[in-house]
Amino acid sequence: MKKILSILSIVLLVLSCKQEVKKEEKLANNEEKIITEKLKPISKEVLETAVIYEANIRQYSPEGSFDAFTKDIPELKKLGVKIIWLMPVFPISETKRKATGGKDSKFASEFPEAERKKYLGSYYAVSDFKKINPEFGTIEDFRKLVKTAHDNGIYVILDWVPNHTGWDHTWLTTNPDFYTKNDKGEVIHPEGTDWTDVADLNYENPDLRKQMIADMSHWIVNENIDGFRCDVAGQVPTAFWQEAIPQLRAKKDIFMLAEAWEPELLKDGLFDMGYGWDRHHAMNHVAKGEKKVNDWYATFDKDVKRYAADDIIMNFVTNHDENSWNGTIQERMGEGASTFTVLNYVTPGMPLIYSGQEYGLSHRLKFFEKDSIPKTKGTEWTLLEQLANLKKANKAMHGGKEKADYTKIDLKNDHVLAFSRAKEGDELTFVANLSKESQKVTLTSKATQKDYFTNKEFKGTTEVELQPWQYLVLEKTK
Repeated sequence: MKKILSILSIVLLVLSCKQEVKKEEKLANNEEKIITEKLKPISKEVLETAVIYEANIRQYSPEGSFDAFTKDIPELKKLGVKIIWLMPVFPISETKRKATGGKDSKFASEFPEAERKKYLGSYYAVSDFKKINPEFGTIEDFRKLVKTAHDNGIYVILDWVPNHTGWDHTWLTTNPDFYTKNDKGEVIHPEGTDWTDVADLNYENPDLRKQMIADMSHWIVNENIDGFRCDVAGQVPTAFWQEAIPQLRAKKDIFMLAEAWEPELLKDGLFDMGYGWDRHHAMNHVAKGEKKVNDWYATFDKDVKRYAADDIIMNFVTNHDENSWNGTIQERMGEGASTFTVLNYVTPGMPLIYSGQEYGLSHRLKFFEKDSIPKTKGTEWTLLEQLANLKKANKAMHGGKEKADYTKIDLKNDHVLAFSRAKEGDELTFVANLSKESQKVTLTSKATQKDYFTNKEFKGTTEVELQPWQYLVLEKTK
């Protein structure tokens, strides 16, 4: 009898432990649910004042890890960052791994074996869309990054590469019909490019489209990410996006950024934001003295005509392509770097910060090898923080789907750019000398205006001499 009671006691103890474990698991699950629900779905209100940050995990820190970036997320919040765009986090193919870029690019395999380890390849030569690049850490490290961002009120979008895969991707063996082939039946790299480290995907194949949507859905459903920045989105058929994006949005309220300028990609609930390439190029040309202020006006007016009122354009002075291949901000914009940075914030749209920009990055980051950005706060950090505060405080800075009005101001000077923004009683005027020489202009205002950066007041008719690259951000006093 004692033996039976002893056995019953053990059984009850085990059952009790099991129940306690289940209870603990339930509590843990509930706690996780509460955490993930802290961050409300991305909304129009968020987009009005949002800044987007492009995170180059490899080059962000000496470690080149998720963890090294994660610890700085609270700092990025101070810059008004509401969306973190992670450059591709997926494993990179070993086969045809690039060591150098350009028309005369070389593969890592073309170098002596002792040198090959330093060539890490292009982030955009993905070998598996559902795994994490071990160079950056583990899936647990990635989840910690996403959770930390969410806890700080920041959304995370993944850089997705729908146009091609690396040459190690299993699809090349399991689903060769997913790829574009030449007359000989050989899989090819994207035509008209020097992207020899990747294999072109064939979107005429419905099974490819289905699988691509499934892989994208995996990150929304299982890893709680908030959307995608889609690489060369314009080179993928619009019909695919019309099929894919509604299915993705059905799973969660997501944010979609197209690396593209085509207006049709922003129609009918497809992408939320496209690239302001033309604006960017116009700024580069003006900075070099190749074009004048009227060319920038013409570029902006062109955007007004071709995009819908609720389309969002991403404004930028740099990104990973520009920095690595075309030069630093200082190389392209010289003494006008700060001026064009401010212009990116006051122009309708969403401003981008690329890794290192906040620290005054002044060298071209290596693309296929390990490199690192500076991490000392200086004038660039201060400027971006000031602009973030202005964007949050003044509705005339709104740049999303319900952006503030924009009105051109003609100051009769080919070198001085001026326009006003207004929304719900808030008003702001931007004036900038986009040249290497001093320029005189006459400013006229019925209300008292105060320069955001210097607190100097302007009212009525004022003759102003602007120094080279000097700018004013004038707020109507209340």
